[in-house]
Amino acid sequence: MEENILNVNKKIGQNIALYRKRMGWTQAELAEKINYSDKSVSKWESGGGAPDVYILMQLAELFGVTVNDLLADEQPKTLPKKNLGLHLLIMGLSSGIVWLVATCIFVLLTMTGATGAIWTTFIFALPVNAIVLLVLASVWKYKRLNFIAVSLTVWTVLLALYCALRFLAGLSGTVWLVFLLGAPLQVLEILWAFFRYSIFKKKNSNR
Repeated sequence: MEENILNVNKKIGQNIALYRKRMGWTQAELAEKINYSDKSVSKWESGGGAPDVYILMQLAELFGVTVNDLLADEQPKTLPKKNLGLHLLIMGLSSGIVWLVATCIFVLLTMTGATGAIWTTFIFALPVNAIVLLVLASVWKYKRLNFIAVSLTVWTVLLALYCALRFLAGLSGTVWLVFLLGAPLQVLEILWAFFRYSIFKKKNSNR
């Protein structure tokens, strides 16, 4: 009985390692996605233990396979394609749509004889694009991209605000001070990232 359990654990571990490598993730990256430690993932892949059913379901969903695939004795002939490529394509298309809309607005304003700083249309597209990337990164749980997208959102919103005040409202002088708002916001984001990381490490240490 014990030997059978060890064999099952070993096979599950091999399948986890197989699919993890196919996705291009390190043990630490996989552990972060399921809120476990990389030591746990290493233990599973070496056959020293096996995740519970709930974690197996999470892993299967992440890998784009079924739980039976993780329990299979034979390696699958075809492996799931990486989601990263599809995600990058979706982000590229989404960004393209944002800039297409901005270009259409710019062209329409130009054709209707609008005057003023209509070029700011493209400046206002920057925070919109950053927010789109932020939403997608949050949905797909890309934490590094999420961090970058938050920073881009902060600074592009401030840039758009500066342009609105400087070139549309006609204000001058100390308008550039709006960029000072970005400093504390950036610090807060960094502190929040460290806070989440510390909570993650504490949670794993208790497992």
